[in-house]
Amino acid sequence: MAGSTFGKHFQITTWGESHGKGIGVVVDGCPAGLALCESDIQKFLDRRKPGKSRYSTPRKEADRVEILSGVFEGRTTGTPISLVVFNQDQRSRDYGDIAAYYRPGHADFTFDEKYGFRDYRGGGRSSGRETIGRVAGGAIAVKILSQLGISFLTYARAIGPVTIPQAAEDLLAQAQNNEYSSLQEHILSDPLYMPDSVSSEKAREYLENCMKEMDSAGGIVEGIITGVPAGIGEPVFDKLDANLAKAIFSIGAVKGFEIGAGFAAAAAKGSDNNDSIHMKEGRPCFGTNHAGGILGGISNGAPITYRAAFKPTPSIAATQQTINKAKEDISISIHGRHDPIIVPRAVVVVECMAALTLVDLMMENQGATMEHLQKLYS
Repeated sequence: MAGSTFGKHFQITTWGESHGKGIGVVVDGCPAGLALCESDIQKFLDRRKPGKSRYSTPRKEADRVEILSGVFEGRTTGTPISLVVFNQDQRSRDYGDIAAYYRPGHADFTFDEKYGFRDYRGGGRSSGRETIGRVAGGAIAVKILSQLGISFLTYARAIGPVTIPQAAEDLLAQAQNNEYSSLQEHILSDPLYMPDSVSSEKAREYLENCMKEMDSAGGIVEGIITGVPAGIGEPVFDKLDANLAKAIFSIGAVKGFEIGAGFAAAAAKGSDNNDSIHMKEGRPCFGTNHAGGILGGISNGAPITYRAAFKPTPSIAATQQTINKAKEDISISIHGRHDPIIVPRAVVVVECMAALTLVDLMMENQGATMEHLQKLYS
C-alpha cells in the first residue's frame, strides 16, 4: 500500500490497524537536540483517545505511547523516531458480520474494489484509529514550532447545526487579551472542545437527540495559527494553503476545507475581499484577514485561519440500505462501539496535520535565499 508517508523534510510514516497489535509512526527529519519525552506526546494523544465522554466510542484504550528510537537522554538524536501505541481493547467479534457486506459511508466497498481484500475489523487502515500516528508525529512538530514562537488554537466551530457565534478574529482577540492558556484550558475542558459554553450546551442537546434516534452528527473544526513569519510556502505546487488542504483532506471523514474567508469570498467584491496593507510600528500590517494569512501560497505574517468540515459518523444503528459481497440488496443495522460524532476527537488531529505541514515547509524554506544559507553555514 502506497501513501502512508507525509512530508518531504519532516516526514512521518504511519502504520498499523485498528484491531492489530498496535498503531505507530516513524518520524524522520526531526532535528537533533529537541528535548522530548513520552509525556510531550501523551498529552496530545489524550485529547483524541476514546471513552472520554458519552459523545465518543466507549472503547477503552489508554493509548499509552512508547518511544522506541531516536531519543537519548531526553533529547532527539537526529535519527528516525519510532513511536508505538499498543491496542488493548479490541473486540473484533463485533465486526464479524461486516466481512459479508459493505457499510454505507465507509471505505469497505472501495477498499475491496482496489485490493480485493480488506481488514474488516473496525476498518483496518481506514479506521479513525490510524490518526494515532499522525497525532504522535504532530505533537513533535508542535513542540518544534512552539520554540519558534508559533502557537495553535484549534476547536470545534460547529456541531451539526449549532455554530459558535464568535468569529475567529474575535476568539483570537479574546485569547490575546486573556492569554492563550486560559482559552485553551476552556476548550480542552469542554466535552465537545467548543470555546463557547452556551453553544456547547446546545450542541449536547442536539447530540442527545441524534443518539436517541440512533443517528450521528457532523461538524466543523476551526484552527488559528499565530506567530508564523511571512515567507513560508512555495508559489506553485507546494503552496502553504495547498499543502494544508492536502494534509487536512487526508483525515478520514473530512469533506470540505477553507482558508480565511473560504467559500464566502466567492460572493464578495474585490474591494471588500482584498486585505488593505499599512505600516504599524515599522512593520507591514493587514487591515483585515480574508486571505487567512496566506497570499499566493506564501504566508504573509497574519494569523493563519482555516476550517475543516467533517461528515457525520457513518456507523449508525438506524436501518440502512446496502449490498453484500454477492452484490445483493440488503438492509443492515450497525452495532458495536462507535462515535456519535467524531469532531471533538478530530480537533487535535487537524491541529497536528497543520503543524506537520508547517514545519515541513519551514524546513524547506532554509534554502530559499542566500541569506538563509549564510546564517546556517557562515
